[in-house]
Amino acid sequence: MYKTLLRPILFWFSPEVVHHFVAKTLTFFFKIPFTSSVISKLFNVDDPRLIREVFGLKFSNPVGIAAGFDKQAEMFNELANLGFGFIEVGTITPKGQPGNPIPRLFRLPADNALINRMGFNNGGVHEAIKNLRKRKTKVVIGGNIGKNTLTPNINAINDYVFCFEQLFDFVDYFVVNVSCPNITDLRELQYQESLMQILGKIQQINGAKSHPKPVLLKVSPDLNNQQLDEVIEIVKTTRIAGVVATNTTIGRENLRTSASSVVEIANGGLSGKPITSRSTEVIRYLAEKSGKAFPIIGVGGIFTAADAIEKLEAGADLVQVYTGFIYEGPMIARKINKAIIKRLAK
Repeated sequence: MYKTLLRPILFWFSPEVVHHFVAKTLTFFFKIPFTSSVISKLFNVDDPRLIREVFGLKFSNPVGIAAGFDKQAEMFNELANLGFGFIEVGTITPKGQPGNPIPRLFRLPADNALINRMGFNNGGVHEAIKNLRKRKTKVVIGGNIGKNTLTPNINAINDYVFCFEQLFDFVDYFVVNVSCPNITDLRELQYQESLMQILGKIQQINGAKSHPKPVLLKVSPDLNNQQLDEVIEIVKTTRIAGVVATNTTIGRENLRTSASSVVEIANGGLSGKPITSRSTEVIRYLAEKSGKAFPIIGVGGIFTAADAIEKLEAGADLVQVYTGFIYEGPMIARKINKAIIKRLAK
């Protein structure tokens, strides 16, 4: 029904308009009495075989929503009713910022893909905290943190530390995002020296807490093997909890969308089916080269249960969806979880 009826209607409108419409609709819809319990029964797959214990946290199932969908922590309570085992909010920055000029989100239907150059648009850490105080769900919540666009890289560590300290009591785990291609010079922070400083400082603060929280690093699919080796070394040295693989790509190879349309869209991070294979390759490389020394959250081009299972078999402990959720609809978590149970039964 979603793909044949609702999606064609939604795709008549700009992606960002639809996103805001969906957010408001979800919020309104779940205010209706008994709606949450009814929808939860329809979408959730309650089976002990799906439970995962990863980096000290218990997940009801291994399928989550990736960062970028609920940037300001506005609808995580509602999304939790759609069968997801965890939800990652953000990217959250210290100060609110509008992001890049509109239009900044584009569909590539021929490729089952999106290109975005949102630019960390969000209301800032204090707005996110105000929303997170309204938490009703027991689903695991992650906080994806970044720096403000106007913060020079030399001072970026202060932005990450500020977000970490402010959000500490309101999320269950953290993801340090230095791999988004839509913030000027941000990807320069992926260099080993910069990452060691940022993650080292956060881990120092984290270790002083009575109950430290898991800290993960989100990596780019555009890293080469030498850079991935450096990621493995960074994880071991800083003793962070794991890695999220992968972010969006700046690549534009082998797209079905016309070259002229892609050129017209211009810069931005590509997500969806075109990065399915590369994301899995990165997951497999990190898992095998490290000897599965740390947990991996696999994300990138998951549209079907087979896509998710492929990433789990490549070495991911958990998976996340974003573009697949938009193209496949709200039943995606249920379909994946059902398939996982079926596979385990065999």
